Amino acid sequence: MNINRKSFLRTLGGALFSTGLYLKSPMYDPAKSESGLKLGLASYTLRKFTLDQVITFCHLLGIGELALKSMHLPLDSSPQDIIKVAGEVRSAGINLYGAGVVYMKSPEEVTNAFTYAQKAGMKVIIGVPNHDLLPLVESKVKATNIKLAIHNHGPGDELYRTPAVAYELVKDMDPRMGLCIDIGHVVRIDEDPIEDIRNFADRLFDLHLKDVNKAEADGHSVEIGRGIIDIPAVLEALVKVKYAGIMGLEYEKDGDDPIAGLAESIGYVRGVMRMMQ
Repeated sequence: MNINRKSFLRTLGGALFSTGLYLKSPMYDPAKSESGLKLGLASYTLRKFTLDQVITFCHLLGIGELALKSMHLPLDSSPQDIIKVAGEVRSAGINLYGAGVVYMKSPEEVTNAFTYAQKAGMKVIIGVPNHDLLPLVESKVKATNIKLAIHNHGPGDELYRTPAVAYELVKDMDPRMGLCIDIGHVVRIDEDPIEDIRNFADRLFDLHLKDVNKAEADGHSVEIGRGIIDIPAVLEALVKVKYAGIMGLEYEKDGDDPIAGLAESIGYVRGVMRMMQ
């Protein structure tokens, strides 16, 4: 996307005013309610923007938890660059808690993913490792104390179509081998994300929070609150299982111009969180 910092901020400001989310304090953070739930951002949402713009956006919306996708910190970055970028994010007051989604199709990619996360000081890799690589992944988890959260991709995913597939593979492995439940992809295969949250709570380390327009394979992302997912019920389920991870909001619609829709989605989730207090 061809957008400079000035026009980015002008557009963002308009979106925040129009949705009632403009914040007086740059790091106002209502994201953690009395329920203990924490709202963060999956940087894939802003895949057409620079990392500097992602940081600015997090500041203006009070987002203090971030998981980076590789377009914002390439997996083949040098150790020096990884440390530098991670430091810049944290110096901006944002917790760089994870990376993902990271695909691991070879032993080399497994090793690289964990080296990358370790250099960046991340606590979790939201990943998609090939099944035969899970023992190697487990050894890396044990060596680094970095959790693996396997991400389900729903229809068409031959590895982890559902969270249940991942759970069955890791349930007897190291307890730091777990799941990132993408509730949108769960709904697109016409299953219930609330049941998955309940059933797999002991291995739930991350969650991609989103909304979709229908429970079919061709369902797509919409502004949270405008789709068919019962977001209040999802949040209630997370509270009941005492979920301690981050709710990584992932808004996939409008990749070239996601600002208004993302601001609306954040506002909706925060409204639900306030109602729960």
